[in-house]
Amino acid sequence: MRGVHVPIVTPFAAGGAVDVASLERLAHHLLDQGAAGLVALGTTGEAPMLTAGERRTVVETCRRVSDAHGTPLTVGAGSIGTEESVRQAEERASAADLLLVLVPYYLRPSDEGVVEHFAAVGAAAGVPLIVYNVPYRTGKTLRVQTLLTLLASSHVAGVKHCPGAIDADTLTLLAGAGTVLCGDDAFLLPMLQLGAAGGIAATANVAPASMAVLSSAVSTGDNVRAIRVHEALLPLTRALFAEPSPGVIKAVLAEQCLISHAGVRAPLRPPSGASIGAAMDALKESAV
Repeated sequence: MRGVHVPIVTPFAAGGAVDVASLERLAHHLLDQGAAGLVALGTTGEAPMLTAGERRTVVETCRRVSDAHGTPLTVGAGSIGTEESVRQAEERASAADLLLVLVPYYLRPSDEGVVEHFAAVGAAAGVPLIVYNVPYRTGKTLRVQTLLTLLASSHVAGVKHCPGAIDADTLTLLAGAGTVLCGDDAFLLPMLQLGAAGGIAATANVAPASMAVLSSAVSTGDNVRAIRVHEALLPLTRALFAEPSPGVIKAVLAEQCLISHAGVRAPLRPPSGASIGAAMDALKESAV
């Protein structure tokens, strides 16, 4: 799980069905441009709004493309309860190299309950887990010691860490043993410089080559280039998240003809023309 992995969007056709041709075209493009791997059924992929059959189609398509490129496929899983999370893990593990499993949301269970949750999911999955720690979405903030405990578990390969800042707990986590992946796109550079192994970055849907260059520059010690690329990408990241994701991202991909339509599913709404224009302008300026 080194480098930048892309939580790929799920394109929809004009009639609303999953657009497999666009998904496959985009997946090949991302990996051709230097992405280290794909993440299917993430938040950016609108996974909760897909039917069970659509989720299988997305995973099968991403698996096929990943196999063609020899890159790993991570598949999203996890729900509010352990039983349903175990069911999803059992169902999706056969097509995945890793499972990205969300910390249980809304209920705000104890840290001990979260550790037990991941132990149950890991035992059922049979493939390594990436713990998706995103407290500003789940409502559950884990103690840093709990994150370190999870990282030390045999069933956990890493943590996608999205605290919304580089705080004291993040510094402690990065200083510990284990694989930490940056999940906040704007903080990818400092997280990599502080020891993160890579990132899962939605911005890479539209700028995969630039984000791959950023990751590579840090790994080779070329900090001057890394900072230059980071500064070029930052306005793009802000523009892509100016409205609820992945609306602006999909609109930009449609403008690039990488997907055929920019539709999102309710309750998401199409972004404004101003937001799309700002993102397209930022994309032009971000080229490296």
